[in-house]
Amino acid sequence: MTLVVPDPTRTVPLPLRQQADVRDRWLTQRLLDLMPGLMDRAGIDLWVVVGRENNEDPVLATLLPATWLSARRRVVLVLHRSDDGVTPVAVSRYPVGQFLPGWTPEDGDGLGGEQAQWAAVRRIVEQADPRRIGVDVSARCALADGLSVAEHGLLTEALGPYAQRLVPAEDLVVGWLETRLPEEVAALDALNGLTDRVLVEALSPTGLTAGATTAADLAWAVHQRMADLGTPPWFHPGVTVQRAGVPLRAHGDGGVELPAVPQRAPLAPGDLVTCDAGLTSLGLTTDLQRSAYLLRPGETAAPPGLQRAWAAGTRVQALTAAALRAGRTGNEVLADARAAAAAEGLQAEVYSHPVGVHGHGAGPAIGRWDDQHGVPGDGDRVLHPDTVYALELAVRVPVPEWDGQCVRLGLEEAVVLTAEGTSSLGRPQRELLLVPGG
Repeated sequence: MTLVVPDPTRTVPLPLRQQADVRDRWLTQRLLDLMPGLMDRAGIDLWVVVGRENNEDPVLATLLPATWLSARRRVVLVLHRSDDGVTPVAVSRYPVGQFLPGWTPEDGDGLGGEQAQWAAVRRIVEQADPRRIGVDVSARCALADGLSVAEHGLLTEALGPYAQRLVPAEDLVVGWLETRLPEEVAALDALNGLTDRVLVEALSPTGLTAGATTAADLAWAVHQRMADLGTPPWFHPGVTVQRAGVPLRAHGDGGVELPAVPQRAPLAPGDLVTCDAGLTSLGLTTDLQRSAYLLRPGETAAPPGLQRAWAAGTRVQALTAAALRAGRTGNEVLADARAAAAAEGLQAEVYSHPVGVHGHGAGPAIGRWDDQHGVPGDGDRVLHPDTVYALELAVRVPVPEWDGQCVRLGLEEAVVLTAEGTSSLGRPQRELLLVPGG
């Protein structure tokens, strides 16, 4: 069956009903094609995911049918790895999509509803007799820490001696959340194209007017546009403005300097404007930045100093993409990318991250904007193929036309990591956008 994905040339994405069909088809394929290998890699024989209504495990939404917008009462999902693949079983008051029913309230054997539900979980575990039972507890990865203290206690009590086999499922959670099907990559390619279109429209005479539009206006316009398209943002868009005569300001105690033009100051000719935004659709997210220069009267191009800054930024993008290789850790990628940039005399900050189900997704951290020394824990994770990253970074370059004032130019693009390297998704920005009207 040919997958229909959002077309970046259209004004709207897929209708919600079609999105649900696609997401449910993806879930079936992911359980069949991805889950067995991920469980083997993590050394987990049986995975238990527990979620209660209004207190959801972050993983739960990726396992439930698309029409389930939340858990219903308590949902216990049990995934057992066997020679035949992975058997998904739901111990739930209501049927759960692709999962086999593992209990109904009529199976209570005289027990109360909650007791009967946990007794059913115990029976499933006894029949599977797994060596290692994965549960979602983690001190370093929030997305893998979705099992509440109360539910952990009830599960431990229900399992009895099998509770000694409980182990953190952190590596399995990360693998499940970060790994993409080819069809999901195709959808992200289209969604990144749509994100690019929204940002390019915003950074144009259609979206802004020098002397009137403020950074706050622009951020809200992008937010509203994404919501109107049916692809709401997962964070409020960020807009930074850099201007000759307004140098970078110190931020915190770490010596970091950031743009200082106030959010409510009208944009002016000669400004360098960068917008950072990401949308959600089909259970996936995007995260891009686009930059534009507001032409002064008589100008037809950005000052050479800003053009050199752009060239420096795209060069660091290429160096970082070259360092992104399966088998390396995030900290190794960070060190290699920064060393390569320094060897060419480029002052760079690299803070790339996984993106997919979540905008700041599960997987290896490749630096942080305010810490370029490596990220303990998440930075030690190994990169795997079939994962998607926001190639995010910044360069600092003095601009002669601004009396040597330094600009901090941020760039962010989406790439997919394969066994051969990285490939761009969507429509990467190749040059500074130019906004006339000064």
